[in-house]
Amino acid sequence: MLRRVNIAVIGTGRMGSVHARNIARQIPEANLVAVCDIRLEVAQAVAAELGVTRVVRDYRDLLTDASIEAILIATNTDTHAFIMKDVARAGKHIFCEKPLALDLASIDDALAVVEQAGVKLQVGFNRRFDKSFQRVHDLVASGEIGRPCILRIASRDPEPPSVEYARTSGGMFLDMTIHDFDMARYQVGEIVEVYAIGDVLVAPDYATVGDLDTNIVTLKFANGALGVIDNSRQAVYGYDQRLEVFGSNGIAFAENERENVAVKGSQDGYHSARLPYFFMNRYASCYVEEVRQFVECVRDDKPTPVTGVDGRMAVVLGYAAWKSYRENRPVKVSEVA
Repeated sequence: MLRRVNIAVIGTGRMGSVHARNIARQIPEANLVAVCDIRLEVAQAVAAELGVTRVVRDYRDLLTDASIEAILIATNTDTHAFIMKDVARAGKHIFCEKPLALDLASIDDALAVVEQAGVKLQVGFNRRFDKSFQRVHDLVASGEIGRPCILRIASRDPEPPSVEYARTSGGMFLDMTIHDFDMARYQVGEIVEVYAIGDVLVAPDYATVGDLDTNIVTLKFANGALGVIDNSRQAVYGYDQRLEVFGSNGIAFAENERENVAVKGSQDGYHSARLPYFFMNRYASCYVEEVRQFVECVRDDKPTPVTGVDGRMAVVLGYAAWKSYRENRPVKVSEVA
């Protein structure tokens, strides 16, 4: 019987509670031994639901517990970097939700501490664990479609988050497009230039906080390929997630997933099932798989599939996009990195 890894979750809000439930119910390789939240009553409710006996308000109370091997950080973004440093210094492996931080100096400082401590770090870019996107990646990497020439990603939310959320999110490029920047690197490779345009077209209040709700970003890759990402905060028909890599010898693409694959035909035309309406539904299996693989890496001493470098580069690309948008020109990634 394989050894189970003892793991604690810091932050039991929307994402943290999802991770806690997944660890307790769907990841037999792990043992959820503690949960933590500054809102103690929230953590207590999650713990009671999952049968976890240890609940703390201050995450530092977990760091001296030698039985805890790994910690999952799902707190507010502005706390990620300093919690990572404390966890790393305590010698515990880290899974951290994205983004690692909203400024590169904090990220670099945290990554230096992680490296010095010699602990593992995985960043929560869940879309890399989608079976369809992974299949596209494998087809591209195998050379079956030839040299990658064009990447296209469409990623559109069903409705905008609140303007209060937008105010502290880092803006569209660092909150939403950051997933697509990571996916672009995962599929095709390093990006050397970004050109971004955008506007406020569906959520007028976003203009009051200097954010966007619609954008198009073009990419130049180090291997010569070109890319296009388009984002909208409001797709009234559902959560729109599509990916395509066009190559010199073929194409690999992943269409939207639907509630089912049945199609009804009538005199009114063809009708198919709806798209998932929420990212939690669309990527539910990915949230399980990313943590399961992290636990496996801790248990078997393997490199993590999404590294601190990956987490940093996604933020670099977000800042390059903001710089491009504000200066109305293509921006080389080297200007930001």
